Amino acid sequence: MTEHADHSAHGRDGHGHAHAPTDFGKAFAIGIGLNIAFVLIEAIYGVWSNSLALVADAGHNLSDVLGLAVACAAAVLGNRAPTARYTYGMKGSSIMAALFNAVILLVAMGAIAWEAVRRFAEPAPVAGITVMVVAGIGILVNGVTAWLFASGRKGDLNVKGAFLHMAADAAVSAGVVVAGLLITLTGWRWVDPVTSLAIAAMVVWSTWGLLRESVRMSLDAVPSGIDPGAVRAHLRDLDGVTAVHDLHVWPMSTTEVALTSHLVMPAGADDTFLMRAAHELKDRFGIAHVTLQVETSEATACALAPDGVV
Repeated sequence: MTEHADHSAHGRDGHGHAHAPTDFGKAFAIGIGLNIAFVLIEAIYGVWSNSLALVADAGHNLSDVLGLAVACAAAVLGNRAPTARYTYGMKGSSIMAALFNAVILLVAMGAIAWEAVRRFAEPAPVAGITVMVVAGIGILVNGVTAWLFASGRKGDLNVKGAFLHMAADAAVSAGVVVAGLLITLTGWRWVDPVTSLAIAAMVVWSTWGLLRESVRMSLDAVPSGIDPGAVRAHLRDLDGVTAVHDLHVWPMSTTEVALTSHLVMPAGADDTFLMRAAHELKDRFGIAHVTLQVETSEATACALAPDGVV
């Protein structure tokens, strides 16, 4: 048994587990179905009308279908019970899904931007009215799908990713409608690649925050909504606590946060203290999975006391 495991083995556990997040399985199923149908329609008419903007939007929507499928799979895996091997269950899959969604969106937009630049050199005629009609359908499809995820966007990064994708798609489709109108009225072929570049830029801008947060979560960083200094100060101010060390706060999933810490308490602590501390951390910081180890001797140097040791 390692030294770290030995310290943890003598800790006492106070859990304030959060309830599982709202089930968005139906929303994912509806969103995937609607977007698969729309991708087929948009791709066919994009090629037929020779509109890169429409094909770009179809490619974007296809990446979102894949992203929704991954997010849905992560949501299902996240509800699986813990096992002897996966002691936290598969909750971390939601973080992987959010990261995957961000990366695939950025890659797709890079390909679209490349093709748009190439189109400037070889502008092609575009069927503006067809572009407008198909993109108008896209506004409806993506708007409805975004609405399905709207209620969960603030509490789950995975669901937020799905919502941002669909909301961005609705805005993109609106831009394509405007592009189709300009092409119809003016005959300006360059409007199509310009619109494609604008689409790519907007999607990259909206995706950057998702990428940054999902990377942080995948590295077990303290979630952005929690101030680690405030958490440490709160633990230090608990009755009977003289010192706090080996404090770790990390995301178990896109909806649940865990904390472990050693508390130096010369007078010791009972179960009432541990449960109260866990509930306070949940109520104040949203940290639902709390494990606290109590050390009663101030003279005994804990091997994990220095902040630089993990």
